[in-house]
Amino acid sequence: MIKLIFATLVQENLKITRRYSVKIIKADLSHTDDIARLFDLYRQFYQCEADLPLATEFIRQRLENNESVIFLAQNDQGGALGFTQLYPSFCSVEAVKIFILYDLYVEHNGRQSGIGRKLMQQATDYARKNSAARLDLLTAKDNIPGQKLYEQQGYVKTNEDFYAYSLAIKQN
Repeated sequence: MIKLIFATLVQENLKITRRYSVKIIKADLSHTDDIARLFDLYRQFYQCEADLPLATEFIRQRLENNESVIFLAQNDQGGALGFTQLYPSFCSVEAVKIFILYDLYVEHNGRQSGIGRKLMQQATDYARKNSAARLDLLTAKDNIPGQKLYEQQGYVKTNEDFYAYSLAIKQN
């Protein structure tokens, strides 16, 4: 699916608006390196150290084992601009299938151009096509631009009455 969008590029304090095509595709193993580069940048956004080999192996395993669904935004030359990663899951209380939108990242020079919105729309379409009841996501409290985007897409804050807990599992 090819979507034509407007992009605002910022170069040396000049705002330039131009038209270019962005293609949103369902990624496969052949896209591992492109996604891994973006995934590494995404992790750095969340204060992780740069580690491209780790990012590459993680993405390769998810794709190879069909453990996640990744949509990739590409420019007309096939360059990777952004991605979103979904994990299938279930809600036991509601007894329904859901997807968790765990990762969404757009390269800095592609932000404010509609790429994130297009990736989220593709995720929504995929969840609907696969009979999911909803998409869930978590975001950092200080990710105000992300929160604004999510709310514009119809997402509603739902876990203000719950605490998130995590247990690190030590491997033997």
